[in-house]
Amino acid sequence: QVQLVESGGGSVQAGGSLRLSCAASRYLYGWCLAWFRQVPGKEREGVAIVNSDGTTPYANSVKGRFTIFTENAKKSVHLQMASLKPEDTAMYYCAANEHCADRPFTTDFMYWGQGTQVTVSS
Repeated sequence: QVQLVESGGGSVQAGGSLRLSCAASRYLYGWCLAWFRQVPGKEREGVAIVNSDGTTPYANSVKGRFTIFTENAKKSVHLQMASLKPEDTAMYYCAANEHCADRPFTTDFMYWGQGTQVTVSS
């Protein structure tokens, strides 16, 4: 069993930055870790992934602005967000799974955090 706890959300003006963090209850070295986001009434969207081989695919909407990285043998995963836009406003979720699917964001993640809200005002 793995528990994931997100932190770092908040309100920021457009153009600003935030860092989201996700703390896992155990080391997840070699696992697939990801950040997703969801707006009420819309489908959940994959934002960024750290694959088992260390590669980091991103959603096109955040490429060049967001950076995903891990620390401490993947016991924590962070999402550094810069140049934030109002359309980045969402609940952000951390997810973990022992294996990554071949195609980005198609992994059936087994473990999810409770989410942290990010609000970007114009």
